[in-house]
Amino acid sequence: MTTSQMPARRATAPAPDPLRVVLPADVTAPAVARRRIQAALASIDLPGTLRDDVLLATSELVTNAVEHGERPERLELMLTTEELVVSVFDRGAKIPELQAPASPAAARSRGLQLVHALSIRWGYNPAEGGKCVWAAFAL
Repeated sequence: MTTSQMPARRATAPAPDPLRVVLPADVTAPAVARRRIQAALASIDLPGTLRDDVLLATSELVTNAVEHGERPERLELMLTTEELVVSVFDRGAKIPELQAPASPAAARSRGLQLVHALSIRWGYNPAEGGKCVWAAFAL
């Protein structure tokens, strides 16, 4: 079941020079992404809860790219004075949908629900060869 709220499309990239991480095209991609984002966030003065939220959302976005996006390509982390944006690029054309879990005990269909709850906004953009799914966090 799809909820009535659609993800936003980001009109432009936040700013130049994001951290870029090439992701492996296999199930190790979420762990690689978490390690690289955790290392990048260690040098930024963020509250621990925000750091945890960004790490969890990153893991969910990359996991979705592995499971539904055909193949993850890269991860980008952009920091501005107002927000931090995590973007995950994959080869899939399927548009991400915010779905309600089948039941409270369901083990799946929670990834975008978590991203939606943790971020101030999220969405997707078409990208060369696929798409980019992103989440923004207020600083």
